[in-house]
Amino acid sequence: MPYGSKSPDTIRKFSVEDTQFLLSKGVKAVVVACNTATAHALPQLRQMFRVPVVGVLEPGVEATLADPACQRVGIIGTAGTIKSHAYQHELAMRRPDLQIYAEATPLLVPLVEEDWIDHPATKMVLREYLKPMLDKGMDTLVLGCTHYPLLKPLLKRILNNKVRMVDSALTCAEHVKRMLAEQGLERTAKGKPKLEVYLTDLSEHSEELAKRFLHTEFGKVQRASLAS
Repeated sequence: MPYGSKSPDTIRKFSVEDTQFLLSKGVKAVVVACNTATAHALPQLRQMFRVPVVGVLEPGVEATLADPACQRVGIIGTAGTIKSHAYQHELAMRRPDLQIYAEATPLLVPLVEEDWIDHPATKMVLREYLKPMLDKGMDTLVLGCTHYPLLKPLLKRILNNKVRMVDSALTCAEHVKRMLAEQGLERTAKGKPKLEVYLTDLSEHSEELAKRFLHTEFGKVQRASLAS
């Protein structure tokens, strides 16, 4: 981490290693829960592996375009996601009439990881990032990074309900649920599912982060050894 500032080749290498590790656990589907990795690695992962591989980008684009009143779309994401032009391209291909504004917002991930969710500095940074798009009449904001949903309460106050927000993480989860049902892959076992969390490096900070993001109990975070 972070992926947003790494080269596309490095992101693809890490994404393949991550997927191979998950497949060693017998998973039936893989979610690329990172916009930067989706933008750079999704086609390769789908070509290499037989299980369904879902990225966050396409569900986010579909949710953005679900409102026919959408005319001016702002996108915030890591430098890697914005530079890939993945969101911009998909939106423009489906709605050539859209006005699309994309802004790299690299300061937001470290602020979220520092747990400065409601800090004055975070509010100031968000206002600075959003101002150019708001000045252009943005009516829809795509949260193009899976860290950003933690900022939704602050964003709602800043945007004052005047801009529709699209949470790429939430729309991806809904897409996966539909996909599993359509392909007959829904869970049939009764009882509470088991959640296992693996990280490539363990620290007290990373375990706190995992709990903050997942909002559920999962025992101890485990160490993942990836093929090099």
